[in-house]
Amino acid sequence: MLDDVFIRLDHLVPGSSVFLKLEGLNPAGSVKLKTAIALVAQAEESGHEFPRTRLIESTSGNLGVALAMVCAAKGYRLTCVTDPNANTQSVRLMKALGAEVVVIDVRDGNGGYLQSRINYIQDRLVHEPGTYWLNQYANPAGPRAHRDRTGRAIVEKLGHVDYAFIGAGTTGTLMGCAAFLRQHSPATRIIAVDAVGSVSFGGPPARRHIPGLGTSRRPEILDETLVDEVIVIPEADAVEMCRTLATERGLLLGGSSGTVLSAVQEKGKDIPEGSTVVALSPDFGERYLETVYDDSWVASRWPELLCHEIPEIAQAGA
Repeated sequence: MLDDVFIRLDHLVPGSSVFLKLEGLNPAGSVKLKTAIALVAQAEESGHEFPRTRLIESTSGNLGVALAMVCAAKGYRLTCVTDPNANTQSVRLMKALGAEVVVIDVRDGNGGYLQSRINYIQDRLVHEPGTYWLNQYANPAGPRAHRDRTGRAIVEKLGHVDYAFIGAGTTGTLMGCAAFLRQHSPATRIIAVDAVGSVSFGGPPARRHIPGLGTSRRPEILDETLVDEVIVIPEADAVEMCRTLATERGLLLGGSSGTVLSAVQEKGKDIPEGSTVVALSPDFGERYLETVYDDSWVASRWPELLCHEIPEIAQAGA
């Protein structure tokens, strides 16, 4: 795994140094490979027999791909439980790596799919005793992996960091990085980045379209005392950031990265000149070509984003 690749995006906070940590270079294509390795290792230590035991996990895409890669290498059976918001390419990758993929299309009480996915898993556990739920939402192995790897890499590579912007999905990456920074870089201001419609930090639930950040159910591993500030970004802003970076900077980043960088830009006016800022990019944009980077998909949801680019598509999607 690659833990030390950063690029500069200083234009987002003029007068300061902005480092973007690229996690899309990991073999599974995202930051979730660290989580996957840790979750499977914890399962192996649980006393269950492998490869007879089937692993099962809820995923919006990237963790499923990472788990499928790890399980394929170990000869373990895996079921990935996802939903219609998952990127088509991610679903295909999970299947290509040998995982069973179940798509849950029933929304939960908060308008998302997470609780519905978990309900399905809990039903499988009742009826299939040989199945083991990795449970990234409550399993401390995930945050530990990012404390020991991701958070450590930030401090070892950059030294002094004034602001750290980290997206909040299941919050494993956020919690792990925050734990390391609190201990080894206590002056760093830790900014959690969430999506509008997510309930993780107590916001009102709303329908979301981009997998990755945000939840419709608060993760058990979330500890808000480790976070200094929460910035909530509309999905339209994340899409606009992604598309702008692609066309103006040659950076094809995933939707979660666009959300995090939108938060950096929004907070930028309050960041003193000369600061060192780090932001975490969970993945690249290839898995979002049919969504974030597809004009028709964007026009059907946020036509205003395309009005100045392709008026006819925006009108058709309105």
